[in-house]
Amino acid sequence: MTIKSTLTFLALLFIVVSCKTEPKKAETTSKMEEVMAVHDEVMPKMSTISKLVAQLKPMADSTETGKEYMSAMKDLQAAHKSMMDWMQGFGARFDSDEILNGKELTAEKKKWLLEEEKKVYQLREDINGSIARAQDLLSED
Repeated sequence: MTIKSTLTFLALLFIVVSCKTEPKKAETTSKMEEVMAVHDEVMPKMSTISKLVAQLKPMADSTETGKEYMSAMKDLQAAHKSMMDWMQGFGARFDSDEILNGKELTAEKKKWLLEEEKKVYQLREDINGSIARAQDLLSED
């Protein structure tokens, strides 16, 4: 083989190998980024939840209206706890390189990431729903 044909062969081999391995990593990374984007969207709402709980607490009692405040407060507290539990579970499943640097995931961890994606979307729905309900209830006053 001549040097020119060897270099051409190596360049083609490099391109083929690069094209085969890169999409999988990008796909996994983008899924991780998507999950983390949802987390980053709802995490700042934890302070909103705390403020709303504080506003609802004095109004929660055994009266019919008080029970509505109590229920809204419990929904907020449950959403907050779900966020804390989700973060703890997520952190136990994935290391910082996988979360922050796009480190390649094992097949098992790819399955876990799909599970976590479903959980984080439900979490977002629970958080946003409990906040909206509490705000609506408080705005009626």
